[in-house]
Amino acid sequence: MAILDAAKRAFVRDGVGTVSIDAIAMEAGVSRQTVYNQLGDKDQLFRAVIEDVTTRSSASLMAVLVSFPSKPDDIQTALTDFAVGLLSRCLCDIDGRTLIMLLEKEAYRYPELFLAWKEYGPGKDWPLIAGHFARLAHEGYLDIDDASLAARQFMALIRADLPNDQGPCVRPSEEALHRAASMGVSTFLRAFGARQH
Repeated sequence: MAILDAAKRAFVRDGVGTVSIDAIAMEAGVSRQTVYNQLGDKDQLFRAVIEDVTTRSSASLMAVLVSFPSKPDDIQTALTDFAVGLLSRCLCDIDGRTLIMLLEKEAYRYPELFLAWKEYGPGKDWPLIAGHFARLAHEGYLDIDDASLAARQFMALIRADLPNDQGPCVRPSEEALHRAASMGVSTFLRAFGARQH
C-alpha cells in the first residue's frame, strides 16, 4: 500500500515524532483525509507500518528456513549458504533493516510494540530456528547443549561484520553479505562444531 510505504520511508528518515500526516500524504500522493480514513492518526499509522513490516519479514524468514541444511556433506558451506540467505532475504532486506531502525529509534516511545513485535515476528520463529540446530546436533554435525542459545548466537555472529555506516535503507553489497556470513559461520563452528574424538 502506497501510504504504508510512504510512512515507512518518512518514519525512518525523520522519526515518528517529527514527521507529519501531511508530509506522509504528500509522499504517498494522497490527501491528508485519505490517510486518516484508511489508517487513522499517526500512532495508528505507525502501528500499521510495524505490523506490515513484521508480517513481511516473518514470511521471508519462513521461506528461508526451508533452505536450512539437512544432512549436509560440508556443514560449513551449508551453514554459510543458509546465512547468506538469511542476511539477503531477511535481515538486510528493506523491511528487516527498516524494522530494526524503527525499533531502535522509537521503542522508548512505543514499548508495547516491542512486545507485539517479539510475539508476532521473530519471537514465534526462534523455536523453529532452534529446532533446526537441535536436529543438526542430534545428527552429530554440531555440539550444542542449548539450541535456543546457539540459534541466537548464530544470528548475532552472522550480523556482526555487516557494514553499518550505509544508512538504514541501503542494502549491503553481495560481497559484504557473503563475507559477514562466512566469518560468522566460522566463529559459530569454532564454538559449536562437532568435537573430534
